[in-house]
Amino acid sequence: MKHVKTYNAKELKAAAGTLIVEGPVVTEQLKSYEFHQDLVAFRSPAQQHKALIEISELPEGRILIARHRDTIVGYVTYLYPDPLERWSEIKMEDLIELGAIEVIPAFRGGGVGKELLRVSMMDDAMEDFIVITTEYYWHWDLKGTGLNVWDYRKIMEKMMNAGGLEYYATDDPEISSHPANCLMARIGKRVPAESIQKFDQLRFMNRFMY
Repeated sequence: MKHVKTYNAKELKAAAGTLIVEGPVVTEQLKSYEFHQDLVAFRSPAQQHKALIEISELPEGRILIARHRDTIVGYVTYLYPDPLERWSEIKMEDLIELGAIEVIPAFRGGGVGKELLRVSMMDDAMEDFIVITTEYYWHWDLKGTGLNVWDYRKIMEKMMNAGGLEYYATDDPEISSHPANCLMARIGKRVPAESIQKFDQLRFMNRFMY
């Protein structure tokens, strides 16, 4: 499958400053920007910056960023699901995963996450893909925000809705392990019925187990 990536950008005025939300950004762009020290949700900032650069080098990899001048203060990643996850058990070229989204505390609450998702979906090529995201409460910044799991999940759902992602049921054991966890997805307008059927198979694999 040919991976076409069309760059889009929008300006977003936030209380902490004006941001440029843009992408998919190319590897050289990512390397040239500073990576904010408060981007620590998944690993150290230096390691996460390196991980984003590596994703940007993948044929299907898409990185969109929110930057304040030359400093990245937020990002979202898209790539094929991890080979160890159920979502890659049926090889689908038109299924990609929103793997991570993060915004530094100083810019949270200003719609930056929503704008990252909206700009992501401005690329017409996304109509050829099923985009999934798996939300696990143990990845959420409950301590930093002071929110409980249900309030945080509402925020996550609203943010994902901005990118057209909706809740989908699944019997995946990790997602089923806590009621706040969920699978969300966006099925592009040009995704064939055959791919939607495969996605349904992936969502409910345990129904065939005896």
